[in-house]
Amino acid sequence: MVTRFNRRKFLVYGSATLGTSMLLKACSSPTTTTTGGADKAASGGDTVKVGILHSLSGTMAISETTVVDAELLAIKEINAAGGVLGKKIEPIKEDGASDWPTFAEKAGKLIDQDKVATIFGCWTSASRKAVLPVFESKNHMLWYPVQYEGQECSKNIFYTGAAPNQQIEPAVDWLLKNKGKEFFLVGSDYVFPRTANTIIKEQLKAKGGKTVGEDYLPLGNTEVTPIITKIKAALPKGGVIFNSLNGDSNVAFFKQLQGAGLTPDKYPTMSVSIAEEEVRQIGKDFLKGHFASWNYFQTVETPENKKWVKDFKAEYGADRVTNDPMEAAYIMVYLWKQAVEKAGTFDLEPVRAAAIGQSFAAPEGPVKMFPNHHISKTVRIGKVRDDGLFDIVEATPGPVNPQPWNQYVPDTKGYACDWSDPAKGGKYKI
Repeated sequence: MVTRFNRRKFLVYGSATLGTSMLLKACSSPTTTTTGGADKAASGGDTVKVGILHSLSGTMAISETTVVDAELLAIKEINAAGGVLGKKIEPIKEDGASDWPTFAEKAGKLIDQDKVATIFGCWTSASRKAVLPVFESKNHMLWYPVQYEGQECSKNIFYTGAAPNQQIEPAVDWLLKNKGKEFFLVGSDYVFPRTANTIIKEQLKAKGGKTVGEDYLPLGNTEVTPIITKIKAALPKGGVIFNSLNGDSNVAFFKQLQGAGLTPDKYPTMSVSIAEEEVRQIGKDFLKGHFASWNYFQTVETPENKKWVKDFKAEYGADRVTNDPMEAAYIMVYLWKQAVEKAGTFDLEPVRAAAIGQSFAAPEGPVKMFPNHHISKTVRIGKVRDDGLFDIVEATPGPVNPQPWNQYVPDTKGYACDWSDPAKGGKYKI
């Protein structure tokens, strides 16, 4: 069943307000530190438990179920190679059900009842914001695999998706250079699209572009006709559409966009949450010619990617596709494994310290974990082609270092994050 949300509910949970934190404290077990007993329970016997927390139902299942597949493939490969510190990984799956309080509840359950060593999970920033107080109050560890809006740098989260300077900002630069200076911003009504669009508006001001319109749709809502009407009015002769809709709202959006005659030759759409899996489910005929900004596409020409695509299809079917969040989810399991092996223990504090500096030959290319708990990533712009995959039309020469605090937004310009230095921590002035 698709879960529906109104705007107010998204703003409440997407902003991680004080009320949310108080609710979580009231509903959760007492605060625990997890540097000893909990870790020993997680790795008892011949196995070590890890949590997998994604939406297996609801509006976000269109995207998140494939991320679970990628995480399970990494776990299967690691187990086949001998596991971690001699123990096989035992995944404990929980369904966030596209509902942010459920994500927080399930995170607490995985930590307190299942005693997991770490959790791999979330997609939307609203779900991540909902679980953040849980991980911080319990001093536990989340690995988060999806590109996001930045403006956050938690000691308790490792981010393997892109920060805005590794996806959103390069996409805006490319559009300004190649597609036009007038932008209409479309997004789902929660924290990621709203914050992303704040960044885009500041960037356009700095680069000579113009925001001609901005509109939002509650996640899961398919009533897109009013937005398309506004786009046509604001861009009567054509222009750029920057799309940060998430979930199955994209199905209705792209079908009606085409139906209204807003074709990519005059209305090129740049998406930051549409990848190969979404193209497959929406229909390539509705997306052909439009663009997406990611760090990974299935068409990336690296030896590691060719092997990964082959292995993924062998596991799940020749008709399946890989995409950026799946790749980020796959590599984060390996980065955690490497950190555990370097630390020589599953205890959280040594693993947290050992994770910084870990590198991996990922399908997208080389990545490295920085002291701000984000990884370096190559930036790519792709164009949807006839078969539903992407032609890569632009790419950076190599990995781009992550900047969690945005340098276009006045409130965060000049700030950085460094968890390897206690004097700096999550936010300090450069």
